[in-house]
Amino acid sequence: MRSTTCSAYNEVLAEAGDRHPLQLSVQTLEPLNRVILDGLNVAPEVVPGMIRTHSVAVGSYVGAPAEDCAYLLDQLTSWLNEMEPSDPSEVVPFAFIKAVVAHVYLEWIHPFGDGNGRLGRLAEFIILTNSGIATPAAHVLTSHYNDTRSEYYRQLQQASRNGGDLTPFLLYAAQGFVDGLLTQIKLLHKQQEKLMWRHFVDQRHEGKPAETASRQPKLALSLGAHDGWIERDEISLLDRSLARAYSNRTDKTVTRDLNKLAECGYVEIKGSRVRARTELIGGMRAFTAEQAS
Repeated sequence: MRSTTCSAYNEVLAEAGDRHPLQLSVQTLEPLNRVILDGLNVAPEVVPGMIRTHSVAVGSYVGAPAEDCAYLLDQLTSWLNEMEPSDPSEVVPFAFIKAVVAHVYLEWIHPFGDGNGRLGRLAEFIILTNSGIATPAAHVLTSHYNDTRSEYYRQLQQASRNGGDLTPFLLYAAQGFVDGLLTQIKLLHKQQEKLMWRHFVDQRHEGKPAETASRQPKLALSLGAHDGWIERDEISLLDRSLARAYSNRTDKTVTRDLNKLAECGYVEIKGSRVRARTELIGGMRAFTAEQAS
């Protein structure tokens, strides 16, 4: 994400932090467009933060007539601000649909000389965060569009050619939103698992001799950060901290430490392979990665 676009997102978050969520309007979108384009090389006819006075085209698509842009943008934002769910339980799905519709309509109108794509994604972010969706989740759609750029443009083009039916674009966006949220949940799960494994290991090494209490936990923690089995002769390659801990030790020390961890029950050894028994902390988790997929 470009620094200028980041500045625009930061302005939105600052407003939210002040408990004054930014509402979409011509008056709020104009300065956001100016921030987005700040410092960028734009065409001479483009005035950052000003609704365009010239015609624009993106590929074969031609934006709305310049003389209609201010009116269309005002009508769009007024309509969006009036849209509210009738059932409180539908706030999130309603906000998702509203956000995607705002994005697509901004692309269709193309009200500014440049930066309309970034502004459309920022409008999505504003609507999602205003509905209470957490900031990391509100960024998921932008990441989805960036990761599937060719399909994104294809879906936009299709939406402009099929009489205004946004169903295919909504399905495309929804799949990316769900996939992105699942990815975030899995990453969060892995982070939680690492923290719980560290707590688990630390608790079982309280009161141990200083040297052992330093070396064996490092070994257990490094194994816990690795998924599945690992060959014993590759253990020192897991991380630098572990390599330093065993740099002046013999293979017998590694074997002795592994056996000790196995006796404690949280390392499993099979022949030349070893793994951390991270399943022991399964009961400490609210969900598993498999349940989130």
